[in-house]
Amino acid sequence: MKAKLTSCERMTRMLERRDHDRVPRHDGYWPETIERWKGEGLDGDYQTVLRLLGGDIAGVCWSWPVPFPGRNEVLAEDERTKVVRGSQGKVERVWKNKSGTPEHIEFGCASREKWEGEYKPALLGSGHNFKIEDAVKSSAASRAEDKFGCLMGIESFEGIRQLIGDAIVLPAMAEDPDWVRDMSRTYTDLILRDYQAVLDAGAKADAVWVFGDVGYNSGPFFSPAMYRELIWPDHRRLCDWAHHRGMKFIYHTDGDVRKFLDLFVEAGFDCIQPMEAKAKMDVRALAPKYGRCLSFFGNIDMTVAITGDRERIEHEIKTKLAAGMANKGYAYHSDHSVPPQVSWGTYRFILDCVNRFGRYE
Repeated sequence: MKAKLTSCERMTRMLERRDHDRVPRHDGYWPETIERWKGEGLDGDYQTVLRLLGGDIAGVCWSWPVPFPGRNEVLAEDERTKVVRGSQGKVERVWKNKSGTPEHIEFGCASREKWEGEYKPALLGSGHNFKIEDAVKSSAASRAEDKFGCLMGIESFEGIRQLIGDAIVLPAMAEDPDWVRDMSRTYTDLILRDYQAVLDAGAKADAVWVFGDVGYNSGPFFSPAMYRELIWPDHRRLCDWAHHRGMKFIYHTDGDVRKFLDLFVEAGFDCIQPMEAKAKMDVRALAPKYGRCLSFFGNIDMTVAITGDRERIEHEIKTKLAAGMANKGYAYHSDHSVPPQVSWGTYRFILDCVNRFGRYE
């Protein structure tokens, strides 16, 4: 295809694995990364980098239902950290001046009794965690720029694990599956309530893009059978909801989720992202098997980018783009987000490689 497409057309055709002009693009950056790059010649901010990349995606809203909106009680603090009881009722130690995973100290919703007696009612009565009018404005802005607009947010398993913690939810999946089903259904109901309210207010979107990690670097958190029984029905419900409204469905999960790919396909997912390379996800191996029924978004290994070795970086991008482009179902993204160990010069070289190897002739 020789004609230049809009971002919306390009992403749509990629997700349908039809002819398009070039690989669609998007990426994520740590705040510290942008600050480093400003000291290395970047004249701008996060959005400036996305424009230089030629980013094709715009967010319309972000849905994350929480039981106690606005709660932010500081319980203790020192020079570097503070201990906070937040909107989910859990207590965490967080960094004051840098990004990083918080230390989980206490989960308020630590039992089925607490869920049923306090947290579920609070969630159901919490309302939207974003302003609908802001979503409508974001939708209009994405339409004006012909961007591919996405209704974004968490999915049910991420909601559960952030509310009660892995050490509680994973045993509960075996010992009290009805509780896990109830939590998954409740979160999914609330997420779909948010998305429907956005559409009812007049916003338009091209996809639902949900975020939730069901794997780590050595495999899924639970078996495919347990996934199918407890979480998969709600993932399929999100996907069906999007498809019935003419939208695509993109699923973000970290970790090695190769054992779940057949179930993702069965549920109707259009695309998976970000395909974490250090967790053994590799589009070069997966595209030949799944590339006719699933699109791939990401997988460019940031541990390779950190080396600054241009020969290795070029090989990483060239071979992975070629694998995904063979079925016309690939979009560029780092394999998670770009960390501050990647220099501005290295990232500009990455942009150059994507430009050189990401075009359909």
